[in-house]
Amino acid sequence: MTGGVGLRRFVGTPEQALAPVREQPSAEKCEMCGTEVGARHGHVVDIEHRSLMCACRACFLLFTRPDAAGGRYRAVPERVLHDPTRPLSPAAWTGLGVPVNSAFFLRGDSGLAAFYPSPAGATECLLDLAAWARLGEQHPLLAEAQPEVEAILVREVDGAVETYLVPIDSCYQLVGTVRLYWKGFDGGQEAHEHIDEFFADLRARARPLYPEE
Repeated sequence: MTGGVGLRRFVGTPEQALAPVREQPSAEKCEMCGTEVGARHGHVVDIEHRSLMCACRACFLLFTRPDAAGGRYRAVPERVLHDPTRPLSPAAWTGLGVPVNSAFFLRGDSGLAAFYPSPAGATECLLDLAAWARLGEQHPLLAEAQPEVEAILVREVDGAVETYLVPIDSCYQLVGTVRLYWKGFDGGQEAHEHIDEFFADLRARARPLYPEE
């Protein structure tokens, strides 16, 4: 079973999942100081309330310091990483027992939790913690995500497994995409096209966990 019950509030509210976070209206304001921000802006996690807040650049940079505001607020990093030297195998992914082809894994104060994007929002699924720990011994990327602000996102398609370390707001974006476009039992072509575009963008942004010297 998972140990991340508290994380359900962090990713599971329907209102937060309705729209991709990277496509907010340009008139949106920083939730820290009230300054207007553009469509592409940073985010800060309120650890106490497990919520994601839009932030102007100045506020974002302020909370990159781990001791800022006593650690209550943390800036969401912008990095996207993958590990091409140690890809997750389809057998390893199947061994986790996740019932869908994509999921993200978050670590918080109450432990690790697994969620998958669904038409109802981010849905928590049971995770074999022992199997995850074994994978972590072989795949260092899985242990690199910073608690509360980064996640490990995994997708299996046609026998190939993609694994990324992503900012938590990317998970919000994926959940919002599924909620907006999914139709019927299989989602429909439009939904899958948008999901493919999301992962294509991640693929283009991803940098190796261990850059070549």
